Amino acid sequence: MVTKQYTGTAEDADLRRADSLAREIFSDVANKWALLIIEALGEHTLRFSALRNEVEGISHKMLTQNLRMLERNGLVERTVHPTVPPRVEYTLTAPGRALRGVVDGMCGWTHQYLGDIEAARRRVDA
Repeated sequence: MVTKQYTGTAEDADLRRADSLAREIFSDVANKWALLIIEALGEHTLRFSALRNEVEGISHKMLTQNLRMLERNGLVERTVHPTVPPRVEYTLTAPGRALRGVVDGMCGWTHQYLGDIEAARRRVDA
C-alpha cells in the first residue's frame, strides 16, 4: 500500500492560519456526526439504512450531508451497485481508517476521563 504524501505548502497545512486548507478539512471532519459515522463504519461496509441505525439520533438529511462531505474529503468510498433499486454501500478509505484510529483514541480518552469531566461540570455548574 502506498501512502500519498502531502505536496502543498506549509501554510496550507497550518491549522493556525485562517486560510489554510488544513483548517477547512479539520472543520469538516471535527463534528459529532462525522466522528460517529467514522466510528460506526470501522472495518465494515454498510448500506445507508444500516449506517443510520448504527448512528443513533442522526437524521436522514444529516447522514446524507456528512457522507457526501466525507466522500469529498476522500475518507469514505461510496459504491453504487447497478441493481433495481440501486444498492449503495459505504466504506472507509485508507485515510478514513487512519482517522478512525484518532477517533478511537478520543473515545478511549472520553472513557478514561469521563468521571473527571462530570466532576468538573458539577463544580462549575454549582
